[in-house]
Amino acid sequence: MITAPQPEAVEAGVCILKAGGTAMDAVLACAFTQGVVDPLMCGIGGLGSLQVFDPASGSHEVIDGLSTCPGACTANMWIDMFERECTDGYGYVLKGNVNELGHTAVTTPGILRLFEAAHAGYGRLPWAELFGPAIGFASGGWMIRPHVSAMMNTNEVVYGRLPYVAKLAATPDGVALYLRPDGTPRRAGETVVNRDLAATLGAIATEGVETFYTGDLARRIVADMQAHGGLLSAADLAGFRPRRHAPLEIVYRGRRIATPPPPAGGIVVAEMLRILERFDLVALGHNSPEYIRVVAETMKIAGLDKETHIGDPDFVTPPLAMLLADATADAYAARIRAGEKTSLPRVGGDSRHTTTISCVDDRGMVVSLTHTLGVPSGVIVPGTGFMLNGAMNWYDPRPGRPGSIAPGKRRFSSMTPTLVFEGATPVMTLGAPGGAWIGVAILQTLLNVLDWGMTMQEAVMAPRFSATTDVIDLSNRIPHATERAVQAMGYQTRRSPMSYPFAAPHGITLWDGVLEGGADPQRDGLAAGV
Repeated sequence: MITAPQPEAVEAGVCILKAGGTAMDAVLACAFTQGVVDPLMCGIGGLGSLQVFDPASGSHEVIDGLSTCPGACTANMWIDMFERECTDGYGYVLKGNVNELGHTAVTTPGILRLFEAAHAGYGRLPWAELFGPAIGFASGGWMIRPHVSAMMNTNEVVYGRLPYVAKLAATPDGVALYLRPDGTPRRAGETVVNRDLAATLGAIATEGVETFYTGDLARRIVADMQAHGGLLSAADLAGFRPRRHAPLEIVYRGRRIATPPPPAGGIVVAEMLRILERFDLVALGHNSPEYIRVVAETMKIAGLDKETHIGDPDFVTPPLAMLLADATADAYAARIRAGEKTSLPRVGGDSRHTTTISCVDDRGMVVSLTHTLGVPSGVIVPGTGFMLNGAMNWYDPRPGRPGSIAPGKRRFSSMTPTLVFEGATPVMTLGAPGGAWIGVAILQTLLNVLDWGMTMQEAVMAPRFSATTDVIDLSNRIPHATERAVQAMGYQTRRSPMSYPFAAPHGITLWDGVLEGGADPQRDGLAAGV
């Protein structure tokens, strides 16, 4: 079974599973296709984090393809341009938007090195065979779906970021691919043909990822960077290597939860679960006012600890043992029971514009991948067909902070591909796009399944709430009476107009060997079994 937010990508994964590919083969084919049909969410110019469990080899690891600051970066290079944090915490506003739009916004893309390592360790089908569906959609055309259209028309000026039409219009190739003659984005139902991307994927399929990091594609990327004052260099591309880690694990109500360690976002989910294990959540009632209070306070506590302590472990040593200790969880639970409120004026995180895949094969391999462009830079190197990431927007331009700029530094990312085990047996795979909302969505999906006994589809559809700032954001399906009761406790709330807000979890459960998939309805995807 495979689940993802794009139907074409799920279709690609199904084809690979039917051809005898492993779950990893299917995830990679799915991911390559996602980059074609959801070009503002992800692609070969992006970054990501993957968790895999392979019972055949006994391997269980996280592969980190998170991008790095180019070597030309310095801690103080943008301090004079700093204006403010984005009001929703997703990045920083600089004069001229140099960290968000254009060549200076690009970090070293890591996703293809991640895919290369993942296929070498866990693939069965030939590398080139994984590109067939993606190349087919790029050359033959794909139809713009409602969620893609919504992203293309997103205007984030209110938060301090540019409208997405500015990203689409940043290069002549972007204009030709994604804009109508009047300068507006193409509409839902229209077809995009991207023959340049088909050729680029074909080159990577036949030559391997070296063409991107040291070969012809690398030379084209670097030449475009040099022509437009970009930071990314040939040395940055050639020197990038993925990181391999043991998962960060905790036990929650007898089950083992495995998440990616820093600089990915598993520590936030793990700390929240450690605190919430001290409460009888079912006795509180699902999404009751008291349930919302307890869980929201837990979200704020973990968010504040992340802001204070977590960055790239190469630069900032994360105090994981302290954050996950019984004494820490006991103390935080006591504060929540006493009615104390934690202040979290703003939380930093990566962009909402991310995507995810979960897959299980017939041999028991389980894979969860989350990948992204960050905030898309708008940069399409002429004739290549793909957009490069704009992840410099994530770095704090003020020196001396966990997320500050430094050459080679990886920024904290909320991406949290997660696996759950009963003993040695995997029983759930789960991931979500959604920026700083990823952790709160993963948390609530886990609670919905593990505490409330929901199926995966029920769990990802249940109304969610979020507390990544001092304001508690509520799904429009949470009753107004509940909202008034939360307000009466002294909380400010904000009601979303959306029916399924706050990230978009997708996952699969494996209870007693029976696969049940779930796809968040706010995206256009599905879960498909083979």
